[in-house]
Amino acid sequence: MKEAKVFAGNASRELGREISKRLGLALGDMEVASFSDGEISITINESVRGADVFIVQSTCAPVNTNIMELLIAIDAFKRASAGRITAVMPYFGYARQDRKAKARDPISAKLVADIIEAAGAHRVLTMDLHAAQIQGFFDIPVDHLLGVPLLSPYFKDKFAHLPREQIVVVSPDMGSVTRARNFASRLDATIAIVDKRRPRANVSEVMNIIGDVNGKVCIIVDDMVDTAGTLCQAAEALKARGALEVYACATHGVLSGPAIERIQNCSLKELVLLDTIPLPAEKQIDKIRMLGVAGVFAEAIDRIYQAKPVSPLFV
Repeated sequence: MKEAKVFAGNASRELGREISKRLGLALGDMEVASFSDGEISITINESVRGADVFIVQSTCAPVNTNIMELLIAIDAFKRASAGRITAVMPYFGYARQDRKAKARDPISAKLVADIIEAAGAHRVLTMDLHAAQIQGFFDIPVDHLLGVPLLSPYFKDKFAHLPREQIVVVSPDMGSVTRARNFASRLDATIAIVDKRRPRANVSEVMNIIGDVNGKVCIIVDDMVDTAGTLCQAAEALKARGALEVYACATHGVLSGPAIERIQNCSLKELVLLDTIPLPAEKQIDKIRMLGVAGVFAEAIDRIYQAKPVSPLFV
């Protein structure tokens, strides 16, 4: 079989090391540097001829820099005669721009998909796309891992002492209902829905709570937390309607702008995130708990390498 090699960009260096360790491999020797004008330089310090290459790189902030790192790395491996190149993107940036919300809007998620293909990627491995149909933007295979199987066991253990009817899983908007229902089925809990409107980007207003949350422990489930405005508003609305405690979990902790301050000051008891995006020291607060994704990505990479189905990881 072709040799498997795992490399990591600057955005996911620690995650790349942990994935490699779990696979029993050394992290590939790739240097990512910048010229004085900001142009990115990639140097691969080992042979990859004919190898099955996996490049781990979340396209988180600085989004455009990390996307360019990934694209240039893909091109470098293609020109170095790698046998197959898989872009391992724990977090896929631009995923929220997946449709035309108003006239003359771009569909940037489709553009990014096209560029990744044009650079030379043979397949993509990612987790919890903001809209699952983004998989269809690619003409190459996309393996789409889910965060719920990693997040739900944490809360199942945490609330094992509570009767199931006292736990409510909350969808922060109509678009996350399927995710909340899947999460609730694993805890044997009921669901509630936050009815909100979004007058403009990164601004939301809670209109109503659909479902009974009075006297119950609520778990808000979402795919990402960005500025935390929606999350904190939902937490306050749930408390106002009688919720005993409000917890939250999400796959991707974007945590931009005033997110940390809002989380610290709102009614949330705890926020659980996966480490698809690294959490810098200045954003680490007692309310935030991180769970690792290296295990599931290592398993997925191993299955792709051995041409085994990845679908068992979705259960």
